[in-house]
Amino acid sequence: MTTYIMLVNWTEQGIKNARESPKRLDAVKKQLQDMGGSFKAFYMTMGKYDMVLICEAPDDAVAARLALQIGMAGNVRTHTMKAFPEAAYREIISSLG
Repeated sequence: MTTYIMLVNWTEQGIKNARESPKRLDAVKKQLQDMGGSFKAFYMTMGKYDMVLICEAPDDAVAARLALQIGMAGNVRTHTMKAFPEAAYREIISSLG
């Protein structure tokens, strides 16, 4: 499985309905699980981003579909990054020659 880090910000609609945010998070976790992925961690953060999600998905298409579905609901905007674990990082660096 591939790891993805999603940096998340509430929209105006999302912050107005912040009390419903835990229910929305549970729904997103189920969506990802139904697509064959899983959540590894969730953090509410202070600073440039309101939340950070770390999840695994079978492929980039699943991660993209999840990000689109989350965004279409109108409560948050996401910035998704594909993450390479340390072993992959070492392999990539060693292949540089």
